[in-house]
Amino acid sequence: MPVTLTADGSKTIFSEHFGEHYHSAFGAASESNHVFIDAGYLAVSVNPVSVLEIGFGTGLNAWLTLQQADRLQKVTRYEAIELYPIDNNTASELSDDVIFQSLHTTTWEQPVGITSCFVLYKRKSDLLQTAFTSSFDVVYFDAFSPVVQPGMWGRDIFANLYAAMNPGAVLTTYCAKGDVRRTMQSVGFAVERLPGPIGKREMLRARKIKDSHISLHKIYE
Repeated sequence: MPVTLTADGSKTIFSEHFGEHYHSAFGAASESNHVFIDAGYLAVSVNPVSVLEIGFGTGLNAWLTLQQADRLQKVTRYEAIELYPIDNNTASELSDDVIFQSLHTTTWEQPVGITSCFVLYKRKSDLLQTAFTSSFDVVYFDAFSPVVQPGMWGRDIFANLYAAMNPGAVLTTYCAKGDVRRTMQSVGFAVERLPGPIGKREMLRARKIKDSHISLHKIYE
């Protein structure tokens, strides 16, 4: 996959399958910190904390979360769903950091302790066919855009995520489309528009404010 340098000095890659970059050209790390770390991970105060990432991608969100977990001594269980993992050669072009590399080389389909505060559980799975047995405090919704991956932004997806989240949990995404916001609201989320990262006017943060009547496996029965 072609590796691209973004405006803040961090790197991203271009998906030839979807025809989109994994991150903003204005800054991969800046975007991830703004959308997922500041508005998501740091917005909840529970410790330990359980994080779900939709779209492991380059591993950047996991890496930035790990750094915060170690800094704050916040025990973090990080589950990531990814159907199209990048290869290790591409990962090595993104960063030569040993811990970053370990995020990609570690075993899939089982929890692995990366540091004393960070446990990674990578699942190679199609979100449309994934059921969850854990509950989550934070969800990073980092799928490709609704234009190229419309099936990832439907009501059934958000209903299943809502059911898998703890009361008070937050879901953040770079996308601010009105139909996405209304879909989130239709399954019970309280949704707010927040200022977006550099180059984007707005983003969305959704919060589960109460228990849901929606069964965790309902949409797969």
